[in-house]
Amino acid sequence: MKSIVKSFYNWYSLQIKNPKYRWFIILGTLFYLLSPLDISSDFLPIVGWLDDGVVLTLLTTELSRLIVEKRQGNQKIDNSSDPTIEVKATQA
Repeated sequence: MKSIVKSFYNWYSLQIKNPKYRWFIILGTLFYLLSPLDISSDFLPIVGWLDDGVVLTLLTTELSRLIVEKRQGNQKIDNSSDPTIEVKATQA
């Protein structure tokens, strides 16, 4: 069971990072959350909300990672003025 969950998490994470599929995954997740068809029905008090909570947490986590990575990417300083020393290795 753990490998199925991990496989789904890895697939979801890779797909949401891909700009080509990102909006399909986000809209599909929102559709799943609003749809009455779930893995476990929402009319069950706790169990029905558990799968929605897991999917919503997954969506929130991955979107926050994308936002943080984008902000860090925009704030990177140009390292072209950084002094770098090139060293060539020779065999003795």
